[in-house]
Amino acid sequence: MTTALITGSTAGIGAAFARRLAADGHDLVLVARDAKRLREQATELHDRHGIEVEVLTADLAQDKGIEAVADRLGDRKNPVDLLVNNAGFGNKGRYLDVPMADELRMLKVHCEAVLRLTSAAAGAMRERGRGGVVNVASVAAFVPRGTYGASKAWVVQFTQGAAKDLAGSGVRLMALCPGFVRTEFHERAGMGTDNIPGWLWLDADKLVAAALSDLARGKTVSIPDPRYKALMGLVKVAPRGLMGGISSRTGRRYGPR
Repeated sequence: MTTALITGSTAGIGAAFARRLAADGHDLVLVARDAKRLREQATELHDRHGIEVEVLTADLAQDKGIEAVADRLGDRKNPVDLLVNNAGFGNKGRYLDVPMADELRMLKVHCEAVLRLTSAAAGAMRERGRGGVVNVASVAAFVPRGTYGASKAWVVQFTQGAAKDLAGSGVRLMALCPGFVRTEFHERAGMGTDNIPGWLWLDADKLVAAALSDLARGKTVSIPDPRYKALMGLVKVAPRGLMGGISSRTGRRYGPR
């Protein structure tokens, strides 16, 4: 049996990873801030799939929370074979409209926590010669729009660089870059979604299936849907300045209101 640790496991993409990995027979370590939801999720997955489930209540915007998860990832007696860094959130508002404390909290969760948890997991995995890390980023990483996109661009660049440094070690790292996914993400941020076209929405369970397939194939960046692959292909060939204007207008039209 192998063990997977998932941050932000109680909703959205994290919950989809938990469902799929439990169905595949992996034991789980579930990490989130809401202890009640964690216990309910753990009981459901254990009863349905007969796997062992640990729960770890932690706020990754706090050093104490990051340290608790890093300690679990570094436990050599109870190793974690797959880490899914999924915890994250969005801030409503444009640059300078969002309080600096909220911006720094986002960087703590999206960047510092990802760095520290990936390092804790990868160090232990390299000793064993096997393991995997999925860092959930976003297609927002590829367009010049907002602090959220900038933090996710860091996740992509960090993951790709770390993957190269660990090549041949048996440890696989991959940045997962979804588009709009039907989760609690926008609701929690107070963002409306009625203005987002239906064709842009992705199903979390299908996304996870594609992501795990890409990880098994050794990809370091996964854009798990043909629609977004095509859109990001256009982004690569378009002038940077042009993309800045387009992404800004698109954000006002289709983004959160």
